[in-house]
Amino acid sequence: MGVVTRPVVPTGPVAPVSPTTSRAVIDLDALAHNARVLSDAAGVPWMAVVKADAYGHGLGPVALTCLQAGATWLGVAQLAEALHLRDLLDAVGVARPVPGHEPDPERPRLLCWLAPVLSPEQAAAPGSPLRAALDADLDLSASTTGQLEAAAAAAAARRAAHPGAPPARIHLKVDTGMSRAGAVASGLRALAVAAHEAQEAGDVEVVGLWSHLSRADEPACGSTEEHLSRFRAAETVVREAGLAPRVRHLAATGGLLWHPGARLDLVRAGIGLYGLSPDPSVATADELGLRPVMRLEAPLTQVKRVPAGQAVSYGGTWTAPTDRWLGLVPLGYADGLPRAASSAGPVAVNGVRTSVVGRVCMDQVVIDLGPADGGAAPAAAGDLAVLWGDPAAAGADPATPTAQDWAEACSTIGYEIVTRLGARVPRVPRVRPDGQDPDSPDSPESPVGAVGATHAGSAQSAQGPRSATVAGRTEHQEER
Repeated sequence: MGVVTRPVVPTGPVAPVSPTTSRAVIDLDALAHNARVLSDAAGVPWMAVVKADAYGHGLGPVALTCLQAGATWLGVAQLAEALHLRDLLDAVGVARPVPGHEPDPERPRLLCWLAPVLSPEQAAAPGSPLRAALDADLDLSASTTGQLEAAAAAAAARRAAHPGAPPARIHLKVDTGMSRAGAVASGLRALAVAAHEAQEAGDVEVVGLWSHLSRADEPACGSTEEHLSRFRAAETVVREAGLAPRVRHLAATGGLLWHPGARLDLVRAGIGLYGLSPDPSVATADELGLRPVMRLEAPLTQVKRVPAGQAVSYGGTWTAPTDRWLGLVPLGYADGLPRAASSAGPVAVNGVRTSVVGRVCMDQVVIDLGPADGGAAPAAAGDLAVLWGDPAAAGADPATPTAQDWAEACSTIGYEIVTRLGARVPRVPRVRPDGQDPDSPDSPESPVGAVGATHAGSAQSAQGPRSATVAGRTEHQEER
C-alpha cells in the first residue's frame, strides 16, 4: 500500500521555513569582543582585514561591526571585493574619508593590494578597473614600477576628465623576507624614485609603506626582527628618494600580539578577529581571550540503523563495528568541508561529540550516532548537528567542536576551515540582547527553520554602522 496523504490544515500561524539545509551563525558580539582584545593589545590604530568575504563570515555585517568596534581602516586583497565593499558601505551611509584628514570609524579608509595587471594605456581608459578604484576612494598597493605607472596613468586620466580629482593614494610594499609581493632591496630605489616623480607630477600620493611578516607566529625564531630591520632600511631608501609615507604597517594578528616593535603606525587585525589563534601552539584562542565567531550547523535529514559490517559512503572506507545508528548531515565538500575530514571531522549532536564516518561527499556527510543496542535512536531527523562553533557560548551544545578542532582533524589551519565555507551556506548574523539565550524562542534569531536570513556579503542597514538589518528585520545592536 502506498502512502496515504490527506490535506493538512494549519491550526495557527506557521513560521516561514528556508529552503536551505544549513547555516553559519555569525556571532557579532564575539567579533566585537575579539576586536576589543586585539585593539587593546595593539595600542595603535587598526585595520580590520575583511578579505575573502571576511574570512568566510560575511563581508557586510563583519565590516560594520568592526567599524563599531573602532577600526579606522578596512583591508581586502582583491580589487573586485574592495569595490563591492565600497558599494556596501555607501549603501548603508558610511561616509567616505575626507582628504587631508585621518580616517576614523565613521569615515574609514579602504586598502586593496591585488589589482589586475594593466598597461598605462589600459589603466587610463574610461571604465578601467583602476579608474573605478580611484572613483571608489580606495588606497592601492604598489610593489613594482609597472603597478605604480598604471595607478598614475589612471589618476592622470581621471584628473583630465575631472579637474581637481585627487591623486591615487599609494602604499609602497617592500619584500622584507616573505618573498611574496613587495619590492626587493635591489629594486626598491627605482620604485621609490618613480613614485617621487609621479607624486611631483600630481598623479600619486605615497601615503603608506608596508610589508608582511612570514613567521610572526614563531616569536622566538628571530625572523620578525630580521623583517623589521629590513623594513627600517627600506624606509630609509624611500625617504632618501624624497617620500614621506606617514602610515607604516607591518604587523598582522601574530605581529600585533607577539612583536610589540612591529606595531608601528597601524596594525592589520585578521584571523584573531574571527576567534582563531595565529598559532595555537604558541597560545590558544582561549588563552588569548578570543571567542569563536562562526557556528556551522545543520539539522539531520535522516537517522537510520545499519548492521555490523555495513560499509558507509563512497569506497566503503568505514564499516560499522557493531549495529549502529547513523545520521545524515546535509553539508559536503561543495560547501567547503575538507575531504580530509573523512572519518575524522568532529560533530556534536544532542550533547554528544561524534565524528564523520566514511568519505565526505559533495553535499552530505554521514556521522556515527553510536551503538544500536535495541534502544531508541539517540537522535531524530531535525535534530541539530553542530560542526564547529563556541562550546562556551550561552546556550551552546557543550560538545561543540571548534574550527581549530576541525583544522587539527584535517591536518590544516583554522584559517582554511572557516574561509573555504561555500556560498550555499547562508551566513546569519546575530547580536544577542543582553542576557538573552540566543536560541530561545524570543531571540531575534533562533530556529533552524529560519535559516535564510542573509547570505555572505549582504549589506545590513539603511541606518549606517549603528544598526543592523537582516532580511528586512532589524536586530538588536548593542552600543559598543
